[in-house]
Amino acid sequence: MRADISAPSTGGKTPTVIRLLVLATFVVILNETIMINAIPSLMHDFEVDEQAAQWVSTVFMLTMAAVIPVTGWFLQRVTTRRAYAIAMGVFLAGTALSAIAPTFEVLLLGRVVQAGGTAVMMPLLMTTLMTVVAEQDRGKVMGNVTLAISVAPAMGPVISGLVLQWASWRWLFVLVLPIAGAVTYLGFRKLEDIGEPQTGDIDWASVAFAALGFGALVYGLSKFSPDNVASPVLLVVAGIALVAVFALRQIQLQRNGSPLMDLRVLLAGTYTKSLILMSIAFLAMLGSMMLLPLYLQNLRGLSALETGLLVMPGGLAMGLLGPTVGKIFDRFGGRVLVIPGSIGITAALAGFTQISLTMPYWQLLALHILLMVSLAAAFTPVFTLGLGALPPHLYSHGSSMLGTLQQVSAAFGTALVITVMATRTKTLVEGGTEPIAAQLDGMRLAFGFSAVLSVVVIVMAVLLPARAAAGAHGHGGPVEVEDEAPAPELVKD
Repeated sequence: MRADISAPSTGGKTPTVIRLLVLATFVVILNETIMINAIPSLMHDFEVDEQAAQWVSTVFMLTMAAVIPVTGWFLQRVTTRRAYAIAMGVFLAGTALSAIAPTFEVLLLGRVVQAGGTAVMMPLLMTTLMTVVAEQDRGKVMGNVTLAISVAPAMGPVISGLVLQWASWRWLFVLVLPIAGAVTYLGFRKLEDIGEPQTGDIDWASVAFAALGFGALVYGLSKFSPDNVASPVLLVVAGIALVAVFALRQIQLQRNGSPLMDLRVLLAGTYTKSLILMSIAFLAMLGSMMLLPLYLQNLRGLSALETGLLVMPGGLAMGLLGPTVGKIFDRFGGRVLVIPGSIGITAALAGFTQISLTMPYWQLLALHILLMVSLAAAFTPVFTLGLGALPPHLYSHGSSMLGTLQQVSAAFGTALVITVMATRTKTLVEGGTEPIAAQLDGMRLAFGFSAVLSVVVIVMAVLLPARAAAGAHGHGGPVEVEDEAPAPELVKD
C-alpha cells in the first residue's frame, strides 16, 4: 500500500474510510481482553486448571506479537480492500470456530485465528489515516481513532462481565459474530483502495525470526511467577537474541529495499521517543487493568459485573475525550497535552499505592478516571507526532513496529505487576503476615513499580516537540527530526 503524499484537507472531518476502519478495529481489538472474566467458566466446562485457562488470553497476545511484524511488508503489497477483506475474513473464521469449539484445544486454535486477523487491522487503520488525512487535520481524526485503539481493550472485561452474568462464555463470540459480519460487509462495500501496492518477495527467514523472537519474548514475560523464574528468563533471553538477529537481517535487507520491518523508522528521533512513551504508557494501562480486578474481586468482594461497572466510566471518559484532545492538538500542538497527561499517569498510579480495604469506591473511581483521561491526553498526540515524523512510504512500517511493541509492553506490564505482587505477598506470608494484608501490600508495591516506570513517560513527554518535523516530501524523502541529519539511505536526490 503505497502512500499518496498529497492528502487533501478534510476540514477536520473524519473520512468515511477511517470511520469504517475504526469501527472494524474496535470490534476486533475488543476481543483481546474480552475473555479475562471467562476463566472460571472455561475451567468448569473444559475441566482445565487456571493456568491452562489463561491461555485464551495469552495465545491471542502471542499471535498478535508474532504476526504484527509482518504487516508492514504485507500492507505495502496488497490493496486496501484486499487487506481489509483478508483481516476481517480471518477474524470472522476464528470467531465462528471459537463459538462452536468442542474442546479447549479447538478454542485456542480459534483464538489464534482471531488474533491473526486482528493483527492486520491496527496497522491498516493507522497507515490509511496517515495517508488520507492532511497534517493539519490529523489531531482531531486521530482523537476519534482513540476509541478503537485505547478504549476497546479497557471495555473488553466490562462487556464480558455483563454477558457472563446471564449467559455462557460462548455468547461472547456468538454476539460478536453478526456485528463483525455486518461491519465487514459495510466496510467492503464502501471502502476504496488507497494508493498502489508495491511488488516484492517476502523474506521467510525474517518471518521466522520475528515470529519466534517476539513470540518467545511475550510468552516468557507472561510466564513469570515467584515459583517459576528460570525458564521464563531463558525464554526472554532467547526471544531478545532472536529479535536481535531479526533486526540485523532487516538492516541487511534495507540495502535492496525489501525488509519485513523497515528499522529506518528509528532514525526519526520524534518517532523513537513516541515509541518509548507509548510502550511505557501501555505497560502502565495494562498493569492497572490486571491489578484492579484482582483487588476489587479478591480483596473487596465485588463480582465480575460490579468490577466491570466500576471501571467502565474511566474507559468511556477516555473514548469521549479523544476528539476534544485531537482538536486541542491541531490548534496548540502536542506538548500542552502530553506533558500534563504524563504527569497525570504517574499521579494516578502513585494514588493507587494507597489502596486499602476501606478506601471509598469514589476515590478508586476518581483515580481510575484520572489514569484513563491522562492516557487519552498522551495517546492521541503521541501517535500523531510519532507517525507524522516519518516519510509516507514508512507509515506502514512505523505503525507495525508500534503495534508490535504494544503487545510486548502488555506482556511486560502484566508480568511485572503479577510477579512483584506475588513475590511480595509470598515473602510477607512466610514471615507471618495475614494473607489478605500481605496481598494488599503486594498490590501497593506493584502499583509503586508502575508509578516509578511511568516517570520515563514524563521525561519522553518533555523531550517531544510540539509538532512533528516531518521531512517526507516524497517517497524517498528524508526523515527530518529536529536538528538531526537524515539518514543517507532515505535521501532522494
